[in-house]
Amino acid sequence: MALTRRIARPLLSSGFITSGTQVLREPGAAAEELRPWLDKVGPAARARGIPVPQDPATAARALAGVQVAAAGALALGKAPRTSAALLAAALLPTALATTASGDPDASRRKVTEATRNASLVGGLLLAALDTEGRPGLAWRARRASRDARRQARHLAKETALEAKLAAKSIG
Repeated sequence: MALTRRIARPLLSSGFITSGTQVLREPGAAAEELRPWLDKVGPAARARGIPVPQDPATAARALAGVQVAAAGALALGKAPRTSAALLAAALLPTALATTASGDPDASRRKVTEATRNASLVGGLLLAALDTEGRPGLAWRARRASRDARRQARHLAKETALEAKLAAKSIG
């Protein structure tokens, strides 16, 4: 692993670990921020079979648990792409709830938090797409397809040559 990844992953994870453990200990403020979003999205999600908790404190703790676990894995370099994608997905409800809150006095805070969340999602998406210099799945699929076509052409030529040799030996 490159030195920059060894430094960047724990740095990116540290904020999620800190805020996640705080929410796990005291979910009150996070639950109140999630409440309006859960009231809007929760019933529709549950109608589609998506298990969304009705209690905002439970939802806040669940998101915090996902964030702490995924951030820890990302910091340690364990399944970093999956961990980064999980962190981005877990950040979205919090980001949407923060921007949807109805407190007009906190408009500056909302803009700052929305910007911070957007930049974090961007960084997490970069981390989720980072193949560490190794080919990604799309490249591997194209390469396998190209190799299969090449091998099929080679086998066809070889079979035609063997058929000609067999015809000469019989005739």
